[in-house]
Amino acid sequence: MKNYALFFDIDGTLVSFKTHEIPASTIFALTQAKANGAKVYISTGRPIIIITNLGAIEHLIDGYVTTNGALCFIGDKTVSCHSIDSAEARFVVEDAREKGYGLIVIGEKDMAVLDPKGDVDRIFRVGLAVKNLDLAKPMEEVLQQRILQLTPFFSADYESELMKKLPGCISGRWHPEFTDVTAREADKGQGMFALAVHEGIDPQKTIAFGDGGNDASMIRTAGIGVAMGNAIPELKAEADYVTTSVDEDGILNALRHFGIIR
Repeated sequence: MKNYALFFDIDGTLVSFKTHEIPASTIFALTQAKANGAKVYISTGRPIIIITNLGAIEHLIDGYVTTNGALCFIGDKTVSCHSIDSAEARFVVEDAREKGYGLIVIGEKDMAVLDPKGDVDRIFRVGLAVKNLDLAKPMEEVLQQRILQLTPFFSADYESELMKKLPGCISGRWHPEFTDVTAREADKGQGMFALAVHEGIDPQKTIAFGDGGNDASMIRTAGIGVAMGNAIPELKAEADYVTTSVDEDGILNALRHFGIIR
């Protein structure tokens, strides 16, 4: 089982929701996997500007699938980039302003934030320990850029209603209070496949690890899909293997199960 490419979600997979840190067992497991010839990739809904919690393993990372597959890169090289139609992005911004819900808009370089009820701050800064929200730029400045992702803070019921008006987009919900909207060509599965092809890796020699709804596409696409013990039931049903939770050595146990490490 050497020379596998390992793709990891961040929140709830690599990083604990309880401690907001990477467990020591996970750091050990990834260090050993790299030493044994595996490659390590990140596959996250986060844009690069708020990926601030991977310092302990940053030296082990070979590449990134960010914003749910909208932007994938290795070092300074962009492997794939898919942006949302500008008219659809502006439609969501105006809808958020009219309806009064929170919204994060991720541009190619910057992000903008609407937070009329404080939901973005409460969930991202407090609940998920997300940093760099203070780096947000004015909305119109960001809308001049290619838009990679929209993160609206509303219910699943309203999500279903709004997505009917966005034919060029898909939605990947991994939290009950918000979802991530990307171009239809962008999801974690497609991003993982693009990186694998670029790196000359047989897609069947990929192992994906996740816990939320936005991880489903890569769990299905990978040669082996692993759901964390704390994953939603729907993801566990799709996975080839269910490990223990992020706080119960889930990554370590899975890598040992598949013989990536001892």
